[in-house]
Amino acid sequence: MSGALARGDIGLDFTGTSYDFLESPGFLAAVLALAVLAYVVERSRGWTRPAGRDPLALALGAVALALGALLFAGSLAAGHHESWPGLLAGVACAALGYAAVAALFGRARQRLEARAASLLDVYADVAALVLAALSIALPPAGIAALAAFLVLVIRARGGHGQKYEGLRILR
Repeated sequence: MSGALARGDIGLDFTGTSYDFLESPGFLAAVLALAVLAYVVERSRGWTRPAGRDPLALALGAVALALGALLFAGSLAAGHHESWPGLLAGVACAALGYAAVAALFGRARQRLEARAASLLDVYADVAALVLAALSIALPPAGIAALAAFLVLVIRARGGHGQKYEGLRILR
């Protein structure tokens, strides 16, 4: 989303920085191809996820960390700031977002049927695109999202061993 908006000079412009490749058609096509490939691989596996560590999820997580680092650094460079702190902060922000969403959707996936659970990935992708656009248009939205991700991670760790005490049906 960020690269596409930068390509149209909407909210971001990497032109003239060492990160101008982020808005190049080749880079954007490669990211799109990777997203389509991940979608095809995900659908070819059926409705179930592999037990244990999912290699696809780990690979996509690594790509997300790298893209987070590059886009944060590119955003700093576009604002005529030193870009190297963005590499570190981008990895940290992407890791926080991944940890929060993975924990939240992992718990939700356990409670849903397999077909309904597979839609969680679509919801996550749509939410990520909306959040990226909002963060570019209204920068405080990105800070609010980071705070929300931090709360999600803290609450997930704090309630790990608690039993769900939702509604009970009396017969």
